[in-house]
Amino acid sequence: MKGIFILFSLVAAASSMENFGGQQVLRILPENEEQVTLVRDLENLEHLQLDFWQSPRAAGKPIDIRVPFPSLQAVKIYLESNNIPYSIMIKDLQNLLDEEQSSMKAARAMDNARSTNSFNYAIYHTFDEINSFIDTLVAENPNLVSKIVIGKSTEGRPLNVLKFSTGSNRPAFWIDTGIHSREWVTQASGVWFAKKIVQDYGTDPSLTATLNKLDIYLEIVTNPDGYVFSHTSNRMWRKTRSANPGSTCVGTDPNRNWDAGFGGPGSSSNPCTETYRGRAAHSEPEVKAIVDFVKSHRNIKGFVSIHSYSQMLLFPYGYTSALTPDHQELNNLARVAVNALTSLYGTVYEYGSIISTIYQASGGTIDWTYNQGIKYSYSFELRDTGRYGFALPASQIIPTAQETWLALTKLIEYTRDNPY
Repeated sequence: MKGIFILFSLVAAASSMENFGGQQVLRILPENEEQVTLVRDLENLEHLQLDFWQSPRAAGKPIDIRVPFPSLQAVKIYLESNNIPYSIMIKDLQNLLDEEQSSMKAARAMDNARSTNSFNYAIYHTFDEINSFIDTLVAENPNLVSKIVIGKSTEGRPLNVLKFSTGSNRPAFWIDTGIHSREWVTQASGVWFAKKIVQDYGTDPSLTATLNKLDIYLEIVTNPDGYVFSHTSNRMWRKTRSANPGSTCVGTDPNRNWDAGFGGPGSSSNPCTETYRGRAAHSEPEVKAIVDFVKSHRNIKGFVSIHSYSQMLLFPYGYTSALTPDHQELNNLARVAVNALTSLYGTVYEYGSIISTIYQASGGTIDWTYNQGIKYSYSFELRDTGRYGFALPASQIIPTAQETWLALTKLIEYTRDNPY
C-alpha cells in the first residue's frame, strides 16, 4: 500500500510539472567584446523568456542559455546574423528531465532504507526524504551529531542544520548546499558529506583531529521552498519563493541578497529575472537565518557555500575588482584544494576570485562572510562544465561528492591548523 501511495504521489507531482519539451540549451562562444555585448542585450528582452545558465563574461568564455521553443528561431537568427558562434548543448531539455524522473522512480520503487547505511546516495532525493535522513543520522549518532533549526523559510519550512561536534565552545567551519534550488547535485553531495563525516570520525586521523578541535555545521537544503518547487512544479527553479509586491513574478536570488555590495552590478532590480536581488539586503528569511547564526556564533573560521555548475573554486570578491588583503593566501589554498580534487578522477577546476574567474556578482554569500571576518570563505561550482548543466545525471552524484570532499578536507584542515 505504501508503495502505491508513493507511486501515486510521484505521478501527481509529475503531471503538474512544467514541461520543457523542445527547449534547447545553446552554448555561445563570443569572439570579441562586441559580441559579448550583443548577447548581453538578449537578457533585456523579457518576452523571449531566456534563462542564462552561464551569464556573459568575456570574449572566448562560454555563455549557456536555455531557450524556450517559441524563442528558438528568433535567437538563432539573431546570433547568426551577428556572426556569433554557437552550438546546441542540450537538444531537448525535457528528454534529460524525463530520464532523471525515470531513474528516481525506479530507485524509489526498490528503496527500503531504514538506516543511513542503506540510504541510496546515488539518486536525487526530495526535501522530506532529506529531512528523514537528517533525523535518522542524528538518532544513529547522538554523541556526534545534532540538528538545530536556525529559522523558517518563507513558506514555513524548517531551516535544518547538522552540527558535528565533540565538545563545547569550539570554533567552527560552515558548509551549505542548495542555496540555488535547481542545483540538485549540491544537496545530494551535502547528504553524502554528512554520512562521510560520521563514517570517518574515529577512523580517519585528519577528520578526527578536526572534530576534536572544530565543529562542522552543514545546511543541506539552504533554500527549501525553492527545492520543493523544483521537485513539484518547475525543475529549473533557482530562487526563493517569496512574493514581490507590485510584481506577479515570485522569488529572490538568495545569492544576491547579502549585504556585500548589495544592489551593485551583477544583480538585478527586476523581480522577473533569475538574479533579482530582493527588496533589501537580508530580506529573505533563508539568508537572514544564516546571517543571524554567524553573528551569534562569533567564532566561525571557515565558510563554504556550494553551487553548480562550472567546476570552479572561488573566493572573494565578487562585487568589486579590488583584491582582498588575503588574496594570495586564499589563492594558494584554492590551488591546493583543486589539486586534491583533480587527483581522484582528473576533473579539471578553475580557481580564483569570483569577479576574475566567473563574473561580477554583487550581494553574494562569501563576500559577506569574508567581510564579517571569516577569512577562509569559498564557494564551489560543482560538475559539470555544461554538457548536462543543472540536469547532471544521478550517476555523477557520488563521484562529484567524493572529489569535492577531498578539496573540502584541504580547506578544513588549513582552517583548523591556521588560527587567526
